[in-house]
Amino acid sequence: MSSYTKFARYYDILTSEIDYKKHAAYYDKLIKNSGGRKGGLLLDLACGTGSLSEEMSLLGYDVIGVDLSQEMLSAALDKKIKSGLNIQYLCQDMTRLDMFGTIDITICALDSLNHLKNSEEIEKTFERVSLFSNPGGIFVFDMNTVFKHENVLSDNVFIYDTPEVYCIWENYFSKKDNRIDIDMTFFEKSGGCFYRYDESFFETAYPIEELNRLLKKTGFDLIGEYDYMNFDKPHEKSEKITFLARKAL
Repeated sequence: MSSYTKFARYYDILTSEIDYKKHAAYYDKLIKNSGGRKGGLLLDLACGTGSLSEEMSLLGYDVIGVDLSQEMLSAALDKKIKSGLNIQYLCQDMTRLDMFGTIDITICALDSLNHLKNSEEIEKTFERVSLFSNPGGIFVFDMNTVFKHENVLSDNVFIYDTPEVYCIWENYFSKKDNRIDIDMTFFEKSGGCFYRYDESFFETAYPIEELNRLLKKTGFDLIGEYDYMNFDKPHEKSEKITFLARKAL
């Protein structure tokens, strides 16, 4: 799994269209509608540069952010210093999650679970979240669908041209395992010269039925499935689905 060395540096620039305040409000409503503990201990799994962690903290949650990338966490810590929010960050592999105690709510946003290699790693992650969840604890996550991989991302190329960096994002789709291999090329301007950096990572999509099976196997009851960022049921062309589950009592 990539450590996102350069991607971490430009992540917020390349994903500037994401409205984290809106995302936080959506998760907050899901949590409250499911009977979750408002203001409880919340784990932001694969927290990246901490933007969502900050917004959830502002909504009154006691936030712990976990990510595998030290570079992403460095950016998150810079935000924490500026905001002064009481967020704890840990550098951990989500498949080996190890908390100091139990948690009330876990969120895993922005298709982070798609970056796990296979269903075995998904199961390991679900197991670890379940192990550290209080009975009745809420688990909310979103994932890109098989439809999106095959029909939207597929073998496409995306160009990002910003004052800070020029980025070429190339996708290579494998229908056999619904996997997208991603090559990113960065051209960074410095001192009148351009410097090139390359990073690669992947995403794998999973059938909804498989994810539901793994949730049940690891001790979660599925509460709901929603088309991304709304409360409608998923449909055959949903590009991303939000799953809401509760740790069995």
